[in-house]
Amino acid sequence: MMSRTFPLAGLLRLQHLRQDAAAADLASANARASANGARQSAARRDLQETSSEVATAAALSAVAAARSSSRSMLAELEAASLETQAHQDQAQTVFNEARAASVRLEKLAAKHDERVAAELLQAEQTVLDEIAVTSWHRNRDRNEPAPDAAVKGGSAPTGSAAAGSAENAGNR
Repeated sequence: MMSRTFPLAGLLRLQHLRQDAAAADLASANARASANGARQSAARRDLQETSSEVATAAALSAVAAARSSSRSMLAELEAASLETQAHQDQAQTVFNEARAASVRLEKLAAKHDERVAAELLQAEQTVLDEIAVTSWHRNRDRNEPAPDAAVKGGSAPTGSAAAGSAENAGNR
């Protein structure tokens, strides 16, 4: 008979914890990627909104320095975005692997539960069959006359029934 508890239940719980940790890491990576994307959009918007009209040479130098600084910051954000994307891809891979391992163990647990249920049903059916057979034998034993009753009561017809049988035999 199979154990009623899934033997790998501890491993399944551990795998679910790993999956939860991988999901949290993936969510964190997605949040960083989203924040980095927002910073990039803001930097692009600031770069486009920089005034191109200048009145003096000093203003022209200031605008050029601001644009250069914005381009430099945008390049750094794009590099960070590539790093964030790599971390996001790795976190997705780890999560997918953890989820696949959990699914495999969940399928094993489901099969185990099905087998335990089938064994319980089989055991119950066996008990019911034994009860039915025992009841049938008891009823059969009650309805059958005892072998001694046939000898005591006599099995040969007596009296008028015997005469009627003899007359019927002569008429044939």
